[in-house]
Amino acid sequence: MNKQQHLQSLWQKGTEFLNTKYAIMGGAMSWVSEHNLVSAISNAGGFGVIACGSMTPDLLDKEIQLTKNMTSKSFGVNLITMHPMIDELIDITIQNNISHVVLAGGLPKSSAIKKLKENDIKVMCFAPALSLAKRLIKLGADALIIEGMEAGGHIGPVATSVLAQEILPNITEVPVFVAGGIASGAAIVSYLNMGASGCQLGTRFVCSHESIAHPNLKATFIKANARDAITSVQVDPEFSVIPVRAIANKATDEFIEVQMEAIAQYKSGELSKAEAQLKIEKFWAGALKRAVIDGDVENGSLMAGQTVGMVTKEQSTQEIIDELIQQCEEVLGNSINLKEKFVANA
Repeated sequence: MNKQQHLQSLWQKGTEFLNTKYAIMGGAMSWVSEHNLVSAISNAGGFGVIACGSMTPDLLDKEIQLTKNMTSKSFGVNLITMHPMIDELIDITIQNNISHVVLAGGLPKSSAIKKLKENDIKVMCFAPALSLAKRLIKLGADALIIEGMEAGGHIGPVATSVLAQEILPNITEVPVFVAGGIASGAAIVSYLNMGASGCQLGTRFVCSHESIAHPNLKATFIKANARDAITSVQVDPEFSVIPVRAIANKATDEFIEVQMEAIAQYKSGELSKAEAQLKIEKFWAGALKRAVIDGDVENGSLMAGQTVGMVTKEQSTQEIIDELIQQCEEVLGNSINLKEKFVANA
């Protein structure tokens, strides 16, 4: 078996599930994972995923149509389970004959999974722990994604490497895709060898030519180091802050100040606890759009995974995927050569 055949065999379960040449998924990044990038990933042999985020049904419908105009390849749609119009969004994916839907942002309702599956849509869900992975499979999930805290945006508390060791040996009945902290072929192969069916990458694609991210954001990514992508700080345990990994900037420091101010106002009786919590939560409203679309890298939210330190230049999506495949094959080729040398010397 040569290196190309070896790679194909390692992620065959993933490529067959996704109906793609490579089992490389694009992470669903709000404002970034729209028709230009999604179609580019799919056309390059991967699996693009539209980030629905806070889109209305009409906007999602338009985005799907635009994507279909740019690719005939397989792609999916990521829906946030807490979206107030989740049922209508599901209807849009059904009407557009979408093949795969990723349900994210919380435990999906069994009724949502059932409706999608009844319409021949494959359902993928995020599993942050083994117990939840098993529960999601019982609910009908066709595949799982495990994403570690190295990822950008909203994250959980556990590292990708730990989740992989916990979940991959124990979940074999459905494909499992690994995400968070992946930016090289070597990392992809390591998880495939552990039992993953494929991998998901987000941060690496932000600086692709096809990404509509503002040039200021791309420049910031290229200059950043891994340690620059930090998680948001929660000042007081009474006032929850959803952990988000992003590149530190002026807004990062201001967010801490706003939390301290809101807490002080609550303790002085100037604000109720609910009002103080709302003040904290409203700070980031529109911040991601300010960074991605408007290019305000000082006051916007620079969501990025720790692999941002491995993003060193702007490339086409095809070049990125070709580079990943070449790296995968190099690792496997070295492994085959070592094995042959060992056998010859035995």
